[in-house]
This record gives sequence, C-alpha cells and structure tokens, in this order.
Amino acid sequence: MFNKKIGKTMILMSMALLLAACSKPTGEAAESTAGSIAIKDFANRTVTFSKAPESIAALGSGDVDLMHAFGNEVVGKPTLSDEGQLAKVAKDAEEIGTTHEVNYEKIALLQPDVVLANVGFNQEDVPTIEGLGTKVILTEANSISDIKKQITLYGEMLQKTDKAAQLIKELDVELKTAASALKDTNKRVLLVYGAPGTYMAALPNSLSGDFLAAAGGINVASDYPALEKFPQYAQINTERVVEANPDAVLLITHGDAEEIKQGFLKEMKQNAAWTSLDAVKKERVEVLPSELFGTNPGTRAVDAVQYLVELLNHLE
Repeated sequence: MFNKKIGKTMILMSMALLLAACSKPTGEAAESTAGSIAIKDFANRTVTFSKAPESIAALGSGDVDLMHAFGNEVVGKPTLSDEGQLAKVAKDAEEIGTTHEVNYEKIALLQPDVVLANVGFNQEDVPTIEGLGTKVILTEANSISDIKKQITLYGEMLQKTDKAAQLIKELDVELKTAASALKDTNKRVLLVYGAPGTYMAALPNSLSGDFLAAAGGINVASDYPALEKFPQYAQINTERVVEANPDAVLLITHGDAEEIKQGFLKEMKQNAAWTSLDAVKKERVEVLPSELFGTNPGTRAVDAVQYLVELLNHLE
C-alpha cells in the first residue's frame, strides 16, 4: 500500500500508461452542461458529474452502507480487519485502503467514477486521486444530522432525491421508536474513546455522544472543555467523573476491544478514586461494538441507538 506522505508524484507517473490504455472517455468538458450534476460537498467544494456516477468506491464503511441503502453496490471498500456488516453488503468489492492510508494504485486500477472520502482526513489526497481520473466527494459524520446531510448529498449525486427523502424519513421514525423504549432517562454515562495508552471522553458533539443523546442517556462529560485538535473529545477529569458517579463507562475503540478494556481497567485501578464509582463496583465498564460506534455506521445509526437503549434499560 502506498504511503500518502511520499511517492504521490511517482504514483501519477507510474499510472500514466495504465490510464492512457484503459481510461474512460474524457469528453466531459466538450459535452453540454445542460444535463450535468453539480453538488457541493462538506468541504464546500463543487464537484460536477456529466451523469450520475455508477462505479463508486468508498473509504468509510458508513458510505458503503449508505450506497447499499440507495441500491448502489460499491466497487471499492475500506480495508478493515473486522468487516462485520461490511462483508455482507460489499463482499465483492476491492479493498482500497482507509481514510488514514489510501491505496492509490488500487483506485487507479479500479478507475471508479467517484471516491467517497472524509473531509477531515482526505483533503490532501484529493489532487492525487483526481490525477488518477476519479472524482472525490468529501463528507463526515459527527452527528445523526450529518448522516442525514450525507444521505441528501448522495441522493443529489445519484439523482435519487426521492429515495433520499424516504431514507431520512425512515431513519427519523426508527430513531424515535428506539428512543421511546428507554425506561429511565436519568442514566448517566461516561463515553471513553480508547487506544493503547490514550483515553479521552467523548463529548455530545461526537457521533457516539449524539447517539447517546438520541437514546436518552446523560453524558457526564457534556461540559468538559474540548481538546483543540480533537474538538469532539476532552481530557478525562477524574475528580469530575467521581463526582458525577456515572452508571456506566462505555468504551469506544477501533482496536482490540479486550486489550483496550483491560488497559483502561488497569489505569483505573492505579487511581483509588475510580474504584468508588458505581460503574466499577457493578462491573459496568463495557466496550461498544466498533462497527456501530468506532466509525460512521450510516443507516445503522438506528442499531447504535437501539443498542444504547437496551444497555441503559439493563442498568439497575
């Protein structure tokens, strides 16, 4: 896999012959713009298509899910160690890397009409991907509202605006139904994003924080000051956590779930204050499913909210 920080010029040069041999016709500029599709992505970039793209690749699993919801199967999918639902809806798609490390060579070989990428991680990849003859759409999802905006944008891109409206309506109805099943709206939760040696509190403006709010739970870190580089997260304040005494501590991770949980428990044991928490005494430190909370789940946001509702309902 190519490293995004080096070799982009070499990639473009090495792919020149391939593109000349098998590229799609490039007569867009000469075509009438009367039937063109111009959309503005989350980076405020205007991207124009001569027609609705048919060959689509995605660097995020949420985008794969959304394309599937529209009835469009992707030709390129993210490279993930544990695909879960992704393996079912994109089993025949080629792996094209991730938002953190794009496989430009595979994209050049696939030559999709468009690559769906992340506004926060992939803006610097746009020139290279476009140099390979492929359009790029940048989006992100830090809330359910963002997922709805993605649906609207993709509906415009695919010329399926009626389907987009239907998907959003169904999402709203299912989310409302899921939240209505919550028995107690006073359950307090500390959401923790975990990686080896690093633990941060997820704020309400994070995707998981928004899921918790939609489920009816209370985020005990709601007024923590956001980190400058990661505004959806905050440093964990032990004193304030102990004062709030959350009913549960829920871990979010992209890595090994058990390793993250044991590492967090080890750190907690080093500070006697943590052992006083009801969540610790009653063994309510849980790792959330990564395919629902470690990434944008697309329309499966409903599954994430339902998961939280069921978890909160089981807290005594």
